[in-house]
Amino acid sequence: MRASLARALAIVVTRRRVLKKFTVPAESPSNNGYSFTFPAKSCMPELPEVEVTRRGIAPHVEGRTVTGVILRHTGLRWPFPENLDALLRGRVIRAAGRRGKYLLLAFDHGTLIVHLGMSGHLRILPADTPPQKHDHVDVLLGETAMRLTDPRRFGAVLWHAQEEGAVDGHLLLRSLGVEPLEAVFSGETLYRQTRKRSAPIKQVLLAGNVVVGVGNIYASESLFEAGIAPTTPAGRISRARYERLAAAIRRVLAAAIERGGSTLRDFVGGDGQSGYFQQDYFVYDRAGQPCRVCGAEIRLLRQGQRSTFHCPNCQK
Repeated sequence: MRASLARALAIVVTRRRVLKKFTVPAESPSNNGYSFTFPAKSCMPELPEVEVTRRGIAPHVEGRTVTGVILRHTGLRWPFPENLDALLRGRVIRAAGRRGKYLLLAFDHGTLIVHLGMSGHLRILPADTPPQKHDHVDVLLGETAMRLTDPRRFGAVLWHAQEEGAVDGHLLLRSLGVEPLEAVFSGETLYRQTRKRSAPIKQVLLAGNVVVGVGNIYASESLFEAGIAPTTPAGRISRARYERLAAAIRRVLAAAIERGGSTLRDFVGGDGQSGYFQQDYFVYDRAGQPCRVCGAEIRLLRQGQRSTFHCPNCQK
């Protein structure tokens, strides 16, 4: 079940004008006449996209009291928690966090776990905005709401009660690896966790039990920056090369988050389309094109039913 949930999709963050003017409650940050949309694209979600989503919703939900929950379906990948409205009504959202690709809304009595699946997105919008076909969940916050839309219904909304222990012990979270943007992550971490592992390094990165949240796009880009071939057995990579890889992962993810974060401040337009993550990758999705560094042809191979892009000259 954990593996089936650790799907990835790319999130673009857009901001579009609200057609109907509404008043933001005094305790809510002003949105300057915009609603905030965190829609999914056709690729897979990776850590930067989920982190940008977290940063986007946080100012609009943290410290707010839930005034109701509207469920328009029985569930997504799994059934919705029973009595979710009763569980959350009148409770304050203390923090909007993230573990890997899971969004965590912390309450005093537990944590709401949200996964966007293959096609989900979150919006902060006026509570009286009419729902559309695939709008499955509204968390009401007075005159505004956080709305979850998921056409393919591969996402999840789950509840972890405080009496069940720390949320990190939840079935979907307990086996996740270290967060790549935290200080504890290092080349030494990668080196120690991969001894005697014969699986290709890209597959080890995607598995999520050594380092979490490095999906297909950023694994390809990080391996390119570190000069490591994606097919290299993880156990054969030296400490020095892992130090380069850890640094590359941090730089690639941080740059993607920064780029995504900038779109939160920029008006995009009413069509919901954005240039977010339509960046010029070094290898990803560039099969047959010349390498931006050496000019060799970027190659495509399949690893575990996933597309891998690499430069045979720059990566050894």
